[in-house]
Amino acid sequence: MLVKPARLLSLIISSHLHHSCTFSARQTLQWRLRSAAATLSRGLKSMEPVKASHDSEVPTTNPPPTSTGSSADVVISAPTDTACDKEETPTVGLLPGETVVKEGKASILFPSANEVFYNPVQEFNRDLTCAVITEFARDLLAQRGVKVVVPGEKERVVVSLAEETNEADAQMEEKNGAEEPAVIATVGEKCELGLRVLEGLAASGLRSVRFALEVPGLLNVTANDFSTKAAALIARNAQYNGVGHLLQASCRDASMLMYEMRGKKERYDVIDLDPYGSPASFLDAAVQAVSEGGLLCITCTDMAVMAGNSGETCYSKYGSISIKAKYCHEMALRTILHSLDQRAGVYQRYIQPLLSVSVDFYIRVFVRVFTGQATVKNSASKQALVYNCVGCGAFHLQRMGRRTSNGKHMKYSAATGPPVGPECDHCGQRHQLGGPVWAEPIHDLAFVQKVLSAVSGNPSRFGTSKRIEGMLSMVTEELEDVPLYYTVDSLSSTIHCSTPPLLQLRSALLHAGHRVSLSHARKNAIKTDAPPAAIWDIMRCWEKANPVKREKLSQTSPAFKILSTEPSQEACFTVREDANPQSRKRHLTRFQENPQAFWGPKARAKASGGITTSLQDKRKKCQNKRKNQITDSSQLKNFPCKKFRQGTCTNGDKCCYSHDQEQTNQEKME
Repeated sequence: MLVKPARLLSLIISSHLHHSCTFSARQTLQWRLRSAAATLSRGLKSMEPVKASHDSEVPTTNPPPTSTGSSADVVISAPTDTACDKEETPTVGLLPGETVVKEGKASILFPSANEVFYNPVQEFNRDLTCAVITEFARDLLAQRGVKVVVPGEKERVVVSLAEETNEADAQMEEKNGAEEPAVIATVGEKCELGLRVLEGLAASGLRSVRFALEVPGLLNVTANDFSTKAAALIARNAQYNGVGHLLQASCRDASMLMYEMRGKKERYDVIDLDPYGSPASFLDAAVQAVSEGGLLCITCTDMAVMAGNSGETCYSKYGSISIKAKYCHEMALRTILHSLDQRAGVYQRYIQPLLSVSVDFYIRVFVRVFTGQATVKNSASKQALVYNCVGCGAFHLQRMGRRTSNGKHMKYSAATGPPVGPECDHCGQRHQLGGPVWAEPIHDLAFVQKVLSAVSGNPSRFGTSKRIEGMLSMVTEELEDVPLYYTVDSLSSTIHCSTPPLLQLRSALLHAGHRVSLSHARKNAIKTDAPPAAIWDIMRCWEKANPVKREKLSQTSPAFKILSTEPSQEACFTVREDANPQSRKRHLTRFQENPQAFWGPKARAKASGGITTSLQDKRKKCQNKRKNQITDSSQLKNFPCKKFRQGTCTNGDKCCYSHDQEQTNQEKME
């Protein structure tokens, strides 16, 4: 009896899989090799074409079918280094000009041409996102009976001293275990009760591949990009990392894709948006496409607009006027939260911020979205206008709405104000009006503490674990009910006095009975519930101990007006123990310095894929663009030679700059 090649191959595969693979791995490999067997039956006469089918791009259709057994058999195990797993991972070769970029557990094929955007600066952003989604999955999947297991994480054991209680708990666990067996979700494996994740602007797919390799409890990850070259690269990267069963490449307009998934059963549990610039055009679709209680991860890299350089542009994008002030980085966070809450309110939804951070040149917010008409009515009282004095920098917040409790009912009314007069009470200058901005807490401290504990307990998990630990430690120390902040250097600069040490200023506020904390958004920041009058009283007392020359102050300057008033109370600058926060005592990496030269945002990807001009070349082109440029080389003799001053000039008399010792010494004195 003759046996068809496809049938023969299937029999051999089934026999091999029965002895060497788990149930989940068997079905996955059967699905992939079934297509190879079909190819073989169409006339292929050697095994080489079968290998070629494995090397082809991973299809963007549905992944292989998973187990349909009973709930008692549903256990997702971690991938093991067996022969089955090695055969399951296809081999993808590098195309000409491609390089491999490694970050976390992912290895990404990246073209040398600037066809697809990749920014190594945001490794911290991606690490933090993986940590946040993992803790979000842990909380959400626990309600579905799924236990999340993270590699390298120690088992959390709760010890009880009562033996009777332990026996009762053990019996209860056995009873519950017989009825509802726990499902274990590990990284790299598909969880039927897991999260549906969308990365709307995936570029090379690095973030999505890292989700599939580092975040447990995922059902599927959709990596979308409007560029066809980017979508093709995402598919190859998914195949290269062996996550084709979890990651699906998509080439769609991100907004249209999210609009099509607005149905309650089609929404995503997690939506991540990291555009090049402003995410404003995607926010409306995002707040509709995220599931009930789902997670929105938003990145904004247009800090110049949100920090006050272009207030009218900020209003057109986010519905808020930005102010160029010392607290602009936190105001940028509150601006994007206001925009999200306003857009969600249109669809009777509201947001709950989990974590909001301002890092370098961008901001990152993590919020959960819920539905509730009654709660949406509170949105007006959560927003506030900002009155900022242009002279001394004092600021006041004016709530947009007012809510008062009337027994079991809540009464909503218009807010009263303004909180300031026509001129500043301290310096006599005018006020700027900014906002509205989010005036409620921007962090969920309980959730932040979970993320911090997970990262600090498993530091080898991320490359930027030290920075994550330092920043989240500062976040947990911030005053959650105090919006915005002052900076120590700006307070001293206003009255032209020496800058007080940070601990002494914090101690003076604590001695006066006020609360105070630092801010992760800026160095030397002071968040306090003290009114501006109390802050300026402390600065007046500091100026008395470190006097300035009053005769040099203009009578119309803010410094003259502030120092002309006597302090109403004496400040005590004795350093207190609680003035120094734990993150500062432990010398955590709170504000990381640039690790290398030209550190910052990279150039936007080009559709043509051309190599953009490097920053070094651009810097050289911008040099020597002075109004009065020196065109005659003989005029250079009027300038001292820097190399001669350092003792490294080897040109001698032939040098075009001056070697006059007196002129060099005079420059040193200046």
